[in-house]
Amino acid sequence: MVNCCGLITVKNEPVPLKSIAVEVIVKGHVATVSSTLQYENQEESPLEAIFVFPLPGEAAICRFSAKIGQTEVVAEVQEKQKARDQYDDALSSGQQAFLLEESDESPDVFKLSVGSLPPGEKASVSLDYVTELAVQADDGLRLCLPAVLNPRYQPQDRGGSAQVSSVPAGSVPYSLSLSASVSSPHPICRVESNCPLDPLNYLNTEKTQATVSLAAGHQFDRDVELLYYQDTHQPTAIVEAAQTSAKPGSLMGDPVVMLSMYPEFPNDVMSSMTSHGEFLFVVDRSGSMSCLIHSGPGAQDRIGSARDTLLLLLKSLPIGCYFNIIGFGSSYESFFPVKYSQKTMDEALQKVKGIRADLGGTEILQPLKHIYSQPCLPDQPRQLFLFTDGEVGNTKEVLDLVKANSGSHRCFSFGIGEGASSALISGVAKQGGGHAQFITGQDRMQPKVMQSLRFALQPAVVDISVKWNVPKGVSVTPLSPPIRVIFQGQRALLYAQVTGESLGDTEGSVTVKYSLAEQPKQHCLYCLQLGARTLIRSLEMEEREGDGKKKGVKEKVVELSVQSGVSSAFTAFIAVHKVGEAVQGPMLRRQVPTLLCPPLVTCINGTCFVCPAPASNPAMDPLLQLISLQKASGSWVLEAPLAEVLGKTEEEVAKPKPAPVDQEVWATVLALVWLYGFKMEAQEEWQFLAMKAVSWIQAQKAASVSECIQAGNTLLGCQVQKETLGL
Repeated sequence: MVNCCGLITVKNEPVPLKSIAVEVIVKGHVATVSSTLQYENQEESPLEAIFVFPLPGEAAICRFSAKIGQTEVVAEVQEKQKARDQYDDALSSGQQAFLLEESDESPDVFKLSVGSLPPGEKASVSLDYVTELAVQADDGLRLCLPAVLNPRYQPQDRGGSAQVSSVPAGSVPYSLSLSASVSSPHPICRVESNCPLDPLNYLNTEKTQATVSLAAGHQFDRDVELLYYQDTHQPTAIVEAAQTSAKPGSLMGDPVVMLSMYPEFPNDVMSSMTSHGEFLFVVDRSGSMSCLIHSGPGAQDRIGSARDTLLLLLKSLPIGCYFNIIGFGSSYESFFPVKYSQKTMDEALQKVKGIRADLGGTEILQPLKHIYSQPCLPDQPRQLFLFTDGEVGNTKEVLDLVKANSGSHRCFSFGIGEGASSALISGVAKQGGGHAQFITGQDRMQPKVMQSLRFALQPAVVDISVKWNVPKGVSVTPLSPPIRVIFQGQRALLYAQVTGESLGDTEGSVTVKYSLAEQPKQHCLYCLQLGARTLIRSLEMEEREGDGKKKGVKEKVVELSVQSGVSSAFTAFIAVHKVGEAVQGPMLRRQVPTLLCPPLVTCINGTCFVCPAPASNPAMDPLLQLISLQKASGSWVLEAPLAEVLGKTEEEVAKPKPAPVDQEVWATVLALVWLYGFKMEAQEEWQFLAMKAVSWIQAQKAASVSECIQAGNTLLGCQVQKETLGL
């Protein structure tokens, strides 16, 4: 009989994983994360522990080791099947072994196997990885330590993936501690997190170095996010030295340069917007979208938040564009496409009201294939907005499809809720030349989506070229694919390897040229595992594009992975501890549970069944109510629902209207005064609505606009200036 004291799984089995300790070192735009996992076998038989867990999609695992007693065994990278065979052989001969491998379906899921742990034995497993930090809407640099691993839906014609043992939020039976050291070329303004932190400790007077720790008592009920703030717009170049033990001329034997570009857009560019485009809103309607978006009070379900966001998007589109809404699950539904007008907008809004999380599993591939099979409209650049909680099992296949069609569209992606696959969300945006956003914790979806709409409507950085000016005898080899486009608020990283020796000069430079709003710009500027990871990922994509038929590509990936010590889709880390006496007795297998998405969803064989949330009919937010009343042209009509939003009766609103002014102009001015007077904190959400309204007023060539604004201020108790409205 199993002893159920101490830490146990949902099946009342003892959990061999006791704690996870994480140390983070942040340098500029890159973080090195070192995790130590403590295992202990408290059972009476030898044990094999299986732990399936998430990592950031762009992470490069560069070291894996295990410590048993006082003996440390450092793993080596081998071809994946060879590593699996060695692991199995070690267990069958009574040796201890450790295997770390990437999922075949998604590069952000890993499986750690700890084998032949004798009764009473303890083992410490250490895992190091390097990852780039994502830039957020407020210019913060974001590091996410994933804790949530949602069930990944497999298309119906696929077999199942690695089995995951999971538990609800707050029930993970092991602890987490985290400390971070941050250094930056620029002063660190602050460090924030979605979890409680101990006070920030600066290490120098310039405030370019600091340390911070996760507060004690973390419940392990969410992904852990760290955000730190500095002057991110200044281009920087960081050089990482070669490994002294590596052969010169090899990938790890020469220095690697990381170049960071984060252009700052002038105000005149930010205020301009196009009236063209085909906007495709692709919305996940699988069962898991009925999960609450967070576990705090007042939480909305994911599909409800998506509906509100679609309302905002539809009201913000420019007259003259085209749009469509595609819902997907196990099947998909396409509403249109149509040209944007008052009639088509009203039809779309009625359809959006009926959107539910009722289409079964999460199959993104088929709707994307349908979209790409449709011809692009002349002079209407295709912009794809993908909303999903990211629970798919065929991530690599989806990324390949997006890349194959990258020349015909831009893709903006939104990961909704804890556990959304970073490999999927970031990957489709990267391959589609767009931008990725994650909505976690108590984040509101609308401001992040509107930021991406701004990217889609405004000019982007194009014609990007990088020129390396190096001394004679030195050459530079790019490790990253060329950058095609950079949007406002988007950072780009380039990696290159420097080889050879200078014959005289020791100084070099790199010149970055690009075009923004048809104006040329130029900057001149006087890390190793990430460079390897970038090259490996590019080759993996090339191998999949050729369906495995491109000769020598897989072998090149394996060679680079083994040489650099960085994991890949075709390799795994393997460590064997050869004990003096073979471990005796039949071996038990234990699945270490991973944090599951909020417990509204039960997933069986890849299909999610949703428990109904408590029935409620919350009143619509006044801002959304005002937005819902705006016409496609940008105007508002003087009617009772508008007066209600303004907190007045219809008579109170109509009475102060200046005599010569049209009622629709008066109503539109009132709406603008209310937005600027009471909703400035949400300006990012309604700025395009306001721009449409101002353009409409100007097109009316209305007299007495100044008098209207003054009367509106008096009515609503505001002090909004005419210049503030853009009139």
